[in-house]
Amino acid sequence: MPWHARLHLDYKQEAARTVARFRHDGPLRILQSLYPEGDAICHNVLVHPPGGLVGGDTLDIDIEAADGSHGLITTPGASRFYRSEGKLALQRTRIRLAAGARLEWLPLEAICYSGCQAENRLSIELEPGAELIGWDITALGLPNANQPFERGSYLQHIEVPGVWLERGRIDAADHRLLQSPIGLGGHRCLASLFFVAGSPVARARRDALLAHARTLLEASPLFGSAGATSPHAEVIVLRVLAPVVEPAMQLLRQVWQAWRGELWQLPATTPRIWAT
Repeated sequence: MPWHARLHLDYKQEAARTVARFRHDGPLRILQSLYPEGDAICHNVLVHPPGGLVGGDTLDIDIEAADGSHGLITTPGASRFYRSEGKLALQRTRIRLAAGARLEWLPLEAICYSGCQAENRLSIELEPGAELIGWDITALGLPNANQPFERGSYLQHIEVPGVWLERGRIDAADHRLLQSPIGLGGHRCLASLFFVAGSPVARARRDALLAHARTLLEASPLFGSAGATSPHAEVIVLRVLAPVVEPAMQLLRQVWQAWRGELWQLPATTPRIWAT
């Protein structure tokens, strides 16, 4: 029996404190709000108790942030798209930020098990003055557990309407895409870190973010399979290919910490759940 779970998460600033309120339907919710950086930034952990999606399951996540609020959202573990007998497993996330709002969207990786039929869609809408740092990490199979991605299909869709679109389908049968040096080159982890603004980012600010990313890239073992670009005046992206998740995650965390320091003069405070 398929699950259809929904979550609406709403951030507002109340007396200099970012407050999170949410409504949910089905097995999808957030844990207690935490304030490890003080009242201005609200940390939340998004929890899906079943632990994964099978064919026919749908997760709908709707996030809004009002002027002056700053939320940080992560997950306690990887999302999982399990083997399907043919039906689609779908996760849809829509983020809307008002002018002056900030959000950090930092879920852990999505694992595509062999035989899955899955789509993961992210839409981001920002008013002028709003800013977001986010990432998207996909693992194809479980190489270290000898469970390769041999069957199935995965569609990844990331969109800032009218500004930026990343969309691609990975079919396990497409060996040219998976193995070719102009495709994934045998890598089984795809990751992107992005900064998105609701209005054009000043050139000096864009250059500073790219410089931070490229400096950290030069010291990374993934230097040959990663790159940082600005495809639009409102977007900066770091893209990474890696054999497994761990080195990609390490690099993304380093660049995320550098970016939040450069953009918002914030320290490298990691969510507490990552230490467990």
